[in-house]
Amino acid sequence: MTATIATAIPASAAAHTVSPKARLAGRIVSGVVVALLLLDSLSKLAQVQEVVDASVALGIPTGQVPVIGAILLACIALYVVPRTSILGAVFLTSYFGGAVMLNNMMNEKPLFSTVLSAAYVGVFVWLGLWLRDGRVRAIVASIIGR
Repeated sequence: MTATIATAIPASAAAHTVSPKARLAGRIVSGVVVALLLLDSLSKLAQVQEVVDASVALGIPTGQVPVIGAILLACIALYVVPRTSILGAVFLTSYFGGAVMLNNMMNEKPLFSTVLSAAYVGVFVWLGLWLRDGRVRAIVASIIGR
């Protein structure tokens, strides 16, 4: 049996409409996040020397840097398309989890300034989506019991 996202969203999703101001704020937050992530992704794909050097210092093989950039670009593409934005946010969250693990467990970087920087971006990914998408509000409301 397969279920689509549309059937997985609570029927009360219509009650979670998004005001124009919240939608605009969500688009701004999401736009800033997407711009920063695009810069990161494209610099990995272009194999900018500073980015490759920083990745190698973290233990990532040189040949894997463009692969990571391509994966990030695919996640961004899913995030910006409204129909797949929730899936994109889940994938971006997973991507950031890998970054936290790499910085923390393998390289013992400072917690708040380096390790959690990916987690901070993940919070903004979901904040932007929550502000602009009533489906996310409905899902959150069903989880917290509202």
